[in-house]
Amino acid sequence: MIITRQEDVTDVVLAAMDRAPSERLRTVMASFVTHLHAFARDVKLTEAEFEFAIDFLNRIGQATNDSHNEGVLFSDAVGLSTLVCLLNNGQDGSTETAAALLGPFWRANAPPTANGGSIVRSPTPGPALFFEGRIRDAQGAPVPGVRVDVWQASPAGMYENQDAGQADMNLRGVFDTDAEGRFALRSVKPAGYPVPTHGPTGDLLRAQLRHPYRPAHLHVLAYKPGFKTLITQIFVDDDEHLESDVVFGVTRALIGDFRKGEGAAPAADVSGEWYSLAYTFTMERGEAVLPHPPIK
Repeated sequence: MIITRQEDVTDVVLAAMDRAPSERLRTVMASFVTHLHAFARDVKLTEAEFEFAIDFLNRIGQATNDSHNEGVLFSDAVGLSTLVCLLNNGQDGSTETAAALLGPFWRANAPPTANGGSIVRSPTPGPALFFEGRIRDAQGAPVPGVRVDVWQASPAGMYENQDAGQADMNLRGVFDTDAEGRFALRSVKPAGYPVPTHGPTGDLLRAQLRHPYRPAHLHVLAYKPGFKTLITQIFVDDDEHLESDVVFGVTRALIGDFRKGEGAAPAADVSGEWYSLAYTFTMERGEAVLPHPPIK
């Protein structure tokens, strides 16, 4: 079809793509093009704005490297990561879920750690945290043999891959649930932190007068064949940014009960302030698929 007016463009593009043998590809791309073209018409996108958008997209790719994933960060900052997560969990989005976005800092191959062991692998300031987790299925039965990957930022607000002062894999570890579906670990109480703002996502936040802070949290990824991989976060319940998370990741189900310890800590070498956390996770039956690590 020869295009004679702007209204022709969308139909011509849709017709050209309709030859794809994959039905899912046809469905996704037809919707994408329809909405993208409608967006351009709705805002009357100028050529200068179009050029800016293409440059912004290019800069996302240029800012991504082995230790930083700007594409994931941008998706998080516009709420798309959380939306996709909620659409695909909690009975296909019909109920609240314990799932949460993966974020841009998960690394594969964290060190296997014995139940009750510490993920503090280099000197890390902050109150000690003793975490006891339980994993149940939808009927409440314990799920043994789950591989549980835990990671967090240091109380200084950086993951170890961002900070030369931390040992490799500091505050990261992999655990296995026991016959009762339990696992336990020792760490330090996490603190809130700003997401990286050196790239185009930071430019967007500044243009929108938004702060870059995430509330303090632990990341958890639970994997076992026969169950849908659970990716989640547990948020510190008194953090000032719970209601203004820059990546919109906080749901009611994810707010943990971080209790300040009284008396002697569970470990003899701990003096001063310490905290405990207990949390029960529910895993849905389904296909066990690990995500692609956003960084190495």
